[in-house]
Amino acid sequence: MKKIKRRSSSRLRKRADRGFRGYPVGTIAFYGPTDARATKVAVGIVRQEGAEPEVMERWYSEDEDARYSAAIGREIIAFLDKHGAKSSVMTDGIIGCPHEEGVDYPDGEACPQCPFWAGRDRWSGEYIH
Repeated sequence: MKKIKRRSSSRLRKRADRGFRGYPVGTIAFYGPTDARATKVAVGIVRQEGAEPEVMERWYSEDEDARYSAAIGREIIAFLDKHGAKSSVMTDGIIGCPHEEGVDYPDGEACPQCPFWAGRDRWSGEYIH
């Protein structure tokens, strides 16, 4: 029996699905007020193993889900190509609030604009007890 491979619908997902091909690596993470709609995408370029992102760019979308925006997708691909990313990794879903702790609200507190994430694990979306 031949296993049928599910085809990806986005160029970003296809790029991430190719696996590790060396450094630099482009990291792609989605954020939103809930786990249902992404309003922010953060993309970083990591030049070597264990390093922090050297370059970071963010895209925002209030009117459509940023995960499915063709325009944002094209800009991300151009950014990755500009910085010579050989590999890409991308989150499977939305991993938290689009606001930045310590910038948009005080460190250690929940974001007042995104009550959905208060008390939740950013990776699983489950409540932390």
